Order: sequence, then structure tokens, then C-alpha cells
Amino acid sequence: MTEPIRGTTFARVCGIAALGIGLGLALQALYTTYWGIWEPRYHRPFAVLACIAIVILSAPLVKTAAPRSRWPNSLRWAVDAAMLAVSTAAVLRFIDNIEDIDNLVAEYSVLDLLIALGVLLVLIELTRRLFGIALAAVALAALAYALFGADLPWVFRHSGFSLEQVMEIVWYGFQGVFGFPTAIVLSLILIYIIFGSVLQSTGAADSLVRIAFALAGGWRGGPAHAAVAASAAFGTMSGSVAANVVGTGAFTIPLIKRRGFAPVFAGAVEAAASTGGQIVPPVMGVAAFLMAELTGVPYLTICAAAVLPAAFYYGSLFLAVRLQARRMGIQALDRSEYPRLNRRDIANAFLFLGPILVILFVLVMGRTPQMAGFWATVAAILLGFLINPELRRDPLRIVKGLARGGVAGAGIMMAVGAIGIILAVVELTGIGLKFAGAVVDSGGAHLVVTLAVAAASALVLGMGMPTLPAYLIISLVMGPAIVKLGVPVLAIHLFVFYYGVLSSVTPPVALGAFAAAPIAGTSPMRTAIAAMGLALPGFLIPFVFVMEPGLLLVLGFDIESLIWVMLRLSFSIWLLATAVVGFEADDLPWLERGARFLAAVVVLAADWRLQAIGLALGAAILTIHRMRARGAPRAAEPKAKLVADD
Repeated sequence: MTEPIRGTTFARVCGIAALGIGLGLALQALYTTYWGIWEPRYHRPFAVLACIAIVILSAPLVKTAAPRSRWPNSLRWAVDAAMLAVSTAAVLRFIDNIEDIDNLVAEYSVLDLLIALGVLLVLIELTRRLFGIALAAVALAALAYALFGADLPWVFRHSGFSLEQVMEIVWYGFQGVFGFPTAIVLSLILIYIIFGSVLQSTGAADSLVRIAFALAGGWRGGPAHAAVAASAAFGTMSGSVAANVVGTGAFTIPLIKRRGFAPVFAGAVEAAASTGGQIVPPVMGVAAFLMAELTGVPYLTICAAAVLPAAFYYGSLFLAVRLQARRMGIQALDRSEYPRLNRRDIANAFLFLGPILVILFVLVMGRTPQMAGFWATVAAILLGFLINPELRRDPLRIVKGLARGGVAGAGIMMAVGAIGIILAVVELTGIGLKFAGAVVDSGGAHLVVTLAVAAASALVLGMGMPTLPAYLIISLVMGPAIVKLGVPVLAIHLFVFYYGVLSSVTPPVALGAFAAAPIAGTSPMRTAIAAMGLALPGFLIPFVFVMEPGLLLVLGFDIESLIWVMLRLSFSIWLLATAVVGFEADDLPWLERGARFLAAVVVLAADWRLQAIGLALGAAILTIHRMRARGAPRAAEPKAKLVADD
């Protein structure tokens, strides 16, 4: 009989050790953000080693292996110990060779090369443990391609590279694991991951949910509308769709169900809303700062560009919730039935608003995004102690928040390390240029076709990954392909970012939906399909702002063109929302729902003749539906009230 797999005392001790190292990682992030990064040649490898140790300790094989595995616990721990030993040896060998690496005269023994290969496999395995097989498989395939691609046929063949040549690029250098993505995480992203964790530990998320419920209590959708608002506000800070779903959904999903909405709809609303939080300025799940680094576009310009697309996305969610409430006969609660805001709630609002204002103030003063993240973290801690009495009674919550932020950052580093492997191989073999050419060639000179190919590729590349790694790899691999067609860089980065985000509600992976389904008590796949339907406008909006850059407010702005595209997009969203919900003035047959979807797409076309056809078709559909609904009035809608959970 095998030993118990989960919950061992040693595993708990390792978890505590992981939190301890995570706390150290968080504190060094605060230190380096304020005083500057120490020597990058040493900082990056030691930080990567600390992150590897954190992940091995917090996600050991005894927790992540299949429950029915026949491996004894002792063998699982031995594997983890070997992985940590190989990683330590690889980092020490890197440090020992650092001077020769700088002078391009380094020579490596067979043992050095095997150790480097071993640590790359460790990074891939830890990525698999945390984020599933998708990214890990791509990284492993990239590594195999670099080593054996010379034997492949057709355009996939490259000139051939030895193990030493591959390891020099991927590990013993600053183009692979220790390259640009790792530098960005350590210098910029980590401080915002820690900020989000600290913000949650202050109770800001709980306050957001209560405020959202109080403000939305008088609407038909009630808790569903509140979930949309709270998830938008918290999601912009969290940087993780799954964390957003769990953080707000644990409270909102049961209440949505109690109002009479189906469990699948409750989970889907939370998944779609939490996913969209990543596209909401001013932080955009930290991606706004990363985008500024990658594009050279000022941060505040990116925030301005993201406002209208995000507003249309959330407007579509609010509309879908209202239509579903009308379809089910759910009415608004009486004023006496929903919570009212008091002075404490108003004070708690500053737990969230205060740090946001600090970020904006520091950036307007001309300081770096890193410094804005530092002072926002400080502000979150100070405001937490001033406003939240529970935090004053238990100040260790802040320490735990810092530690959890360090652990979360270590997980992101594993994904970024795997991305470093991929990008190094892409650069070494030249496959990136071939891929970019293939994307452009597949669409010929037609922008829409090329965008569709790029969107599909971005959805596949982003599946199973957190927002930041997904955006990073998609933008670096896909961006150059579309820029060749003359599209503005900012529009392209927002385009691929949207699809990286929307991969969280795209089956078959759909991390956001799979996180919401257990809370809602329903099927993950059904929840994913429903969430993708609710998020459907988000799949069209990027096409609109690439073809009509004026929607971004900072590219080719023209008031008349802006008004025209906003009117068409609003009409399209109305058609899409009614088609997805299956209701407008009355229930919609499937044929009419399909016709509405067709009209919604055509009205957004770049050609004015297609726009006219879409408008005429949509107007005819709405007119016929209204006339038919008048002839068959619905029964009086019942007064909805809170009901107990099943």
C-alpha cells in the first residue's frame, strides 16, 4: 500500500519554508525597486534559483502527482531534492563562469552542459506543475527543435546546433532564461504582484465586493451586476484571472444563484467579468506597465487607449445580465432588501482607491512605474492599518501577504523561464521569422484574414497561462508578423493582449471558467462555453480598434469617425448580447439568434457597403421581432426575491 500522498507533516514544513523564501523574495523586490537592482549578472541567477526553490517546496510531487500514482512519497521527495540540487549546481556553474561569459571565452565541460540541460528540464517540469501541459510542452518542443531540428523536413529544417551551442544561448548567457523576460519580471512585474497580494491582505477585496453589492442592489441583476463591477475593479490589480475568480467569486457566485440565476450562468458571469479585469486601466493586471516597456509608448497613453474598449466589454456584460434577468422574470430588490453603505464602507473604499491614486500621482510626477508600484505597496500597508481594525489586531496578515506575493511571483518566474527557452530557440533557429512570414502569407494582403490567423494563434499560445506570460510570449512572437502590414504598434499589442486574456474563457482550457465551476457547482466545460458566449464582444472589439484606431483615442483621433464606430459597436453589442442570451422583448428562436450574430459581425466591417448591409439587416430583425412580440405579450413577471441555496 502506498503512503498517503497529501497533507504530510513534511509537506507542510516545506510549505512554510516556501513562504519564508517568498517573504525574502518580496522584501528584496521592495529593496531593489527603491534603491536599484544590484549587479544583474548575479541578481538574475540567484533570483531564479530562489524561485525554483519556492515552487519545489510549495508544489512538491507529493501534492501535484496523480492521486493513484504508485510512486512512494520517499521517491517523490528524492526527485524534488534532485531537481533542487541540479538547479543549485547549474546556477553556481553559471556564476563561476560569469567573467568568461562576459568575455565570450567560456568553455564548458560535458558535465556543465548536462547540468544546464537538467535545469532547463526542471524549469519545464515546474511550469507543468503550476500551469498545466500547454506551455511546458511548447518549451520542451522548442528545446528538442533546437537540438534535432536539422533532421526535420521542409521549412522546419535548420542548419543544426550542438548541445554546447544551444546551452550557451539558452542557459549560459543573457538571451535565454536570464534574458529580457526575466529582467522585466524582476525589475517591474514582481513589485506589482506583491502589491496585489498585499492589497488583498488589507481587506480591500472584501470591501470592494460589499460596495459593489450596495451600489448594484437596486438593479435587476443585483448580485450578478455587482460581481461584474467588483471583478472589474479587483481584476485590474490582481494580474491573475484564477485569483480574481476565487477572490470575488467565492462570495458573489452563491449570491447570484440565490437570486434565481442558473449555476452555469453564475459561474460564467464571474469568469467573464474576472477575465475582463485584466483589460481595465489603470493597471490592467500589470500588463499596462509591461506594454509600456515593450512598445516605448508612455504608460498614461496606454491607459487612455484602453478605456473605451474596456468600457464596451463591460457594458456588454451588464447588458447580458440585465437581459437574462428579464428573461427569467427577476426583478430588482426593494430598497430595504439590499445592503446600504455606511461610514465604514466609505472609509474602506480608500483601501482600494488610495493605492490607485498613488500610482497615478507618482507616474504623473514623472517617476518610473517601478517606483509607483513601491509607493502603492507602502500606501496599501499604511491605509490598511489606519482603516481596517482587523489588520491592526493581526498585523501578521501583511507579512503573510508579502510572502504569498513572493510565492506567486516565483510561479510567474517559472512560466517566464519557459518563455525564455522558447524565445532563445526562436532567435537561434530563425523559426520566428518563418512563423511571422507564414502568418502574413496565410492572410495574403488582407488584414482581416491575417488578424484572424493571429488571433487564433494567440488564443492557442495563451491557453493555460497567466495573463502576463501569455501576453509576453504572444506579443514577442506574433507582434512582428502583423506590424509588417503597417498596423500601429500599440494597436497590435492591445490586439494580442486581448486574445491572451480571452484564452482564460476559451475552451478547452479556460482557466477562469474552470476556477468558477467548482464554486458554482456545475460543469467546467458548460461554464466555459457560457462564459465565452458572454465574452463574445471581447473577441470582436480588438478587430474594431485595429481597423478603426480612433477607438483607442490616441491613434488617428477624429470625432466624427469615433462617434460612427461607437454607434456601430453599440448596435453590434446589442445584437450579440440578445443573441447569446436568446431574449429581447421575447424569447428568440435559434434562426433569429444566428441572424443577429451575422448582422453584428457585418456591421463592424471596414467597407461602408457591408456596414450598410449589417445595419439594414439588424434593423429589420429588430423590427420584425418587436412586431411579433407585441402580438404575443409575455405573462406578468413575478417579483423576484432571495431564495436559499439548494
